[in-house]
Amino acid sequence: MSGTSIDGVDYALCDISERCVKLRQHWHVAFPKRLRQRLQLAAANRSTTYDLGRLHHELGRFYARGARRLKNAQPVACVGLHGQTVFHDANARATLQIGEPAWLAAELRVPVVNNFRPSDIVAGGQGAPLATIFHEWVFAERGRHVCVNNLGGISNVTSLDGRGGNQPRIKAFDTGPANMLMDMAVARLTRGRQTFDVNGRWAKRGTPRDELLAKWLKHPFFKQKPPKSTGRELFGEIFLERVFRQAKGLSRFDLLATLTEFTARSIALNYSLHLPDTPERVVLCGGGASNPVFVEAIRRNVPCQVISCESLGWPAQAIEPAAFALLAWLRMNGLPGNVPSTTGAKSSVTLGQITQLRR
Repeated sequence: MSGTSIDGVDYALCDISERCVKLRQHWHVAFPKRLRQRLQLAAANRSTTYDLGRLHHELGRFYARGARRLKNAQPVACVGLHGQTVFHDANARATLQIGEPAWLAAELRVPVVNNFRPSDIVAGGQGAPLATIFHEWVFAERGRHVCVNNLGGISNVTSLDGRGGNQPRIKAFDTGPANMLMDMAVARLTRGRQTFDVNGRWAKRGTPRDELLAKWLKHPFFKQKPPKSTGRELFGEIFLERVFRQAKGLSRFDLLATLTEFTARSIALNYSLHLPDTPERVVLCGGGASNPVFVEAIRRNVPCQVISCESLGWPAQAIEPAAFALLAWLRMNGLPGNVPSTTGAKSSVTLGQITQLRR
């Protein structure tokens, strides 16, 4: 899995059986600076088709190199490859993830399930969120309303209300930005020398500006009813330009404090507008769960128990790659992977295409 933060690739090796996912190991491989820059240009619509074609294959080779340690973990049944999203627009019913899967299939000599999102879009959905079924299998609790909130580049929440019977009532959607705006602001302020606010140190030294928070929280996406998904097209470079214009004169510390508070409040606003009621517990995962200042801001704004998935035995960076391992397992077994009530699809469908090279 490589997400909208475009910082690198997360790998997870899992044992999967009916209703059970166990993590065996996970690792992260950071993108080299030049590759990261080219991916950022592609996601910002600043690449040519020639550049994008080359990048598609270069990224596929990068995925394959990072997966070589799986050769020592044989037998591996299959691989799930999400790819790098460079375009996603649910309103246009279009999405594009790059990273040629044939390189992985050639390296590991196993089937590679890839291109997960289009099947849901063709069925009338938004192609997101897709980690919902994993969240249900791993984190749902009978008799309790639990939310799983992934804090990657974009924030998405899965509401699992287990108070009504054997199967939880599920609602899942993107809430808006998570790490994306904070990371992009740091990269811009340091001219690429830093890519994120380490442990929220800058934000901790600053003071959020209420007048800016009030403006930014009026963004129409927050009031939009689920199913909904978003990405860089709403909370990427264009939004960041607006931030820097309106925050002119702020110190870098106040700017990061304001962006961190904005992100936390946007999550809380979505909860209050779109969840049936306040959850009893929120489980945080993804890279943002490692930022203590961001986590504390969420705790201030969400009136319930907020914990990390780490406390439940799941490393934060392993959740999303494990989710796509599960989706690959479902596809190989001919089982649907989407949850129509959360993506907006008209029906349950199998997700992903299978790339397989035979000797």
